[in-house]
Amino acid sequence: MVRSQPQRRAIVAGIGAAALGLVAWRFGTQSPTAAIPRAVHTFGDSILDCGRYNEFNVTPGQLIIRNDDRLFPEFRGRDLRTHAPVRLEHHARDGATVRSLAVQTQGIHAEEGAIALMTIGGNDLLSGLIADSGAGINTFAQMLEDIVRALPIRPVLLGNVYDPTFGDDSRNFLGVDAALGRRNFQELNTVLAEIAGRYGHLIDLRAHFLTGDASWYTHTIEPSLRGASEVRRVFLQTILHAHAGSSTI
Repeated sequence: MVRSQPQRRAIVAGIGAAALGLVAWRFGTQSPTAAIPRAVHTFGDSILDCGRYNEFNVTPGQLIIRNDDRLFPEFRGRDLRTHAPVRLEHHARDGATVRSLAVQTQGIHAEEGAIALMTIGGNDLLSGLIADSGAGINTFAQMLEDIVRALPIRPVLLGNVYDPTFGDDSRNFLGVDAALGRRNFQELNTVLAEIAGRYGHLIDLRAHFLTGDASWYTHTIEPSLRGASEVRRVFLQTILHAHAGSSTI
């Protein structure tokens, strides 16, 4: 369902708690081992498919499954395989937009104990939606809704789009009026929050990355090695908190 901008703003505030409840309900909390997913599927763009942007070819999904203790000693013992056997099914592709996302999700079968991690929207903004008059974001919303609804995996942990300018208009690298760009950036993230609330949980990459610095990025917009770990941090924290009652990472 495509909603108007006022409708989006009116409902997004209540999404977080309801979505977290949905995720916990899907998996239950009987014990840490019972609650950890058996398979993690990654879909979307370079936020999850960022291995080419660091010398170790590391992606957030890999780190969620098994930490690299040499690169990230603070995460020693803080990965899913510490709790239970789990495998990674990596479908995300650098450069993906909502139109190519549909290809990634084709042929995916329902699987008990699986979860889906998804990031999408950044390339859609870069390819035109940052200067959109409104119709393009509505089309994006409808396409993503159709894709996520048809995906036979629940919950879907859907990441929003981060801001490599840290909210500083002097860092505007797109040549688009900053006020228009920020409005569309927020509208697209609101769409992501709504859809996440219906099918799983919103992963607030935007908020977390605002606490970071330029070392979290490379090539202006891509996650660096540190950035890949920080993407991992936010997704993993949600997984462990919702499914295993783990302490803060």
